[in-house]
Amino acid sequence: MPCTGHLDTPGPPAPATPPEPTVNIFHTEGPPADPTSQPWPGPPPQPEILAPTLPRETWASKYEFLLSCLGYCVGLGNVWRFPYLCYRNGGGVFLIPYFIMLLVTGLPLFLMELSLGQYGAAGPITVWKCCPLLKGVGVAMLIVSSLVSLYYNVIMAWAFYYLGSSFQSPLPWSCDAPWNAEICKNASGTTGWVSASEVFWNEQVLGVTHSSGLEDPGPVQWPLALCLLAAWILVFLCMLKGIRSSGKVVYFTATFPYLVILILIIRGATLEGSLNGIRFYLSSDWSRLQSAQVWSDAASQIFYSLGIGFGGLISMASYNKFDNNVIRDTLVIAIGNCCTSFFAGFAIFSVLGHMAWRKQVPVGSVAASGPGLAFVAYPEALSLLPGSPFWSILFFLMLLTLGVDTLFGNIEGITTAILDEFPALRDWRRKTAFLAVLCISFYLLGLLLVTQGGIFWFTLIDTYSTGFGLIIVTLIMCLGIAFCYGINQFCQDIVDMICRCPPWCSHMLGYFKVCWAFFTPCLLLFTLIYTFLDMYGVPLRYGTYEYPAWGTSLGVCIGVLTCLQIPLWATVALCRESGTLSDRFQKATQPLHSWRTATARDVAGDVIDVPFTITLTSSDFTAPPHPSSED
Repeated sequence: MPCTGHLDTPGPPAPATPPEPTVNIFHTEGPPADPTSQPWPGPPPQPEILAPTLPRETWASKYEFLLSCLGYCVGLGNVWRFPYLCYRNGGGVFLIPYFIMLLVTGLPLFLMELSLGQYGAAGPITVWKCCPLLKGVGVAMLIVSSLVSLYYNVIMAWAFYYLGSSFQSPLPWSCDAPWNAEICKNASGTTGWVSASEVFWNEQVLGVTHSSGLEDPGPVQWPLALCLLAAWILVFLCMLKGIRSSGKVVYFTATFPYLVILILIIRGATLEGSLNGIRFYLSSDWSRLQSAQVWSDAASQIFYSLGIGFGGLISMASYNKFDNNVIRDTLVIAIGNCCTSFFAGFAIFSVLGHMAWRKQVPVGSVAASGPGLAFVAYPEALSLLPGSPFWSILFFLMLLTLGVDTLFGNIEGITTAILDEFPALRDWRRKTAFLAVLCISFYLLGLLLVTQGGIFWFTLIDTYSTGFGLIIVTLIMCLGIAFCYGINQFCQDIVDMICRCPPWCSHMLGYFKVCWAFFTPCLLLFTLIYTFLDMYGVPLRYGTYEYPAWGTSLGVCIGVLTCLQIPLWATVALCRESGTLSDRFQKATQPLHSWRTATARDVAGDVIDVPFTITLTSSDFTAPPHPSSED
């Protein structure tokens, strides 16, 4: 933070420098300034010598932040997971637990992460200067983001592959392609019949038919490896200048999916049988509300679709101006994300309904979730439409932009966390080199996931990297802020940021306080227990392949590695303090002296730096004598 002109106060002797000019200023209006007054509200700053660092970037406009967060939250899960959960859990009835979980879990945790990042102006690790005991939460977020980035860009590689294949006519996975004639000959369907789209996915794209499981990854699928390289080059170029470049890219990547969803909804509404798909999507089964599975699915979908616990939200909010209204942003982004999930279901099920009508089968027999929906069922449905290459290009462009936006947030979380811990890397050349090393490392590690058996490793990492470990990290974050940092202090921090807090913000803050202290931790605990029960009750599978015990154990170790960071770094924080264990714990939960530098940063931005020192004496505060009447 740049130094500003101030009253001379006793302090350590200054280093020998050439004398600076002194200016005397006569101040005739008002009493002398109080040298003990603070330039900003709150406790006086503690003396601390900070290494000189480059000034922190800020978003060019609030719309870049909103679009970046919206693009980060609106990801592939909104398209390929929510519609499936909706029809599986009672159709339209699922919206009741979904929005309840949004109000009680999603919004409070979303606001907590945005507020932490914006107030501390720091990434997911450094922000825990507010409570050093919980620094392990930030390290755990860094590990989760790294694991997710490792496999998430593989999905982008698949999307690139399908996008390139979509420029062919007929589509290579359609029954119109000559090489699929034998497969499609029995289109009426028999038991065990495999569609041409599924054959293309398993044999040509993945090559999984040549692998026996985890222990047999096989050779790399080089077309996919090239697509993965293209995906990482795209991420590198878009992130090259940090938020200055990614903030411009999101104007396209965050809005284009909405255009495609709208076009697909309109096109789907004109198809025969589309109403059957919509009816299947929204059919209500009120008895499903009695199932704990439904409530657990609603909580997990809210949790993952909002990007909570990954560190991306904290990082993006850290580039906000200090007085940005985080409560307003929370409502806009979170509600916009959930509405996107709901309307995406109409685009998906209207087209799937048409495919079921063409095949004369129930809609449930063609519905799928995850990669099975995005790369098997829906491409097959699009291949049945007139002008299928056009619709396929639109769909996979949408998947690409959805995935890239989410990856922007994850990579931003990783880079911000490391750059804040090592400020010397903020120099543009060093930052560019660091980003290049990061992308190359992820690419090389990701080659395992584009081998013939890569889909087995992909499923394993996907299941356990965002499983119980992520829920535990978020639960500790919520409890730590509420009971270690102090829920009243945290609410006061939010009020300090929102200078002119409207009445509705004050009322909502009271609601969030209750959620942070009780309801949100309870629901997270419920979700965690159900996750453990589901993990040990249902073996992990991919298709007909059941994972061996050593594979499941490896997945559990991934989750445990994330959780271990919390007690490990808490122990480090306690060892750095002195006194009894109780004294050390109390000291480790107190904010560091450098906490709240964000406040000082923004206030200092309104102060003009001058290249000289102003020395005031007592005579400067006395009015000059009036001239006599004789003059």
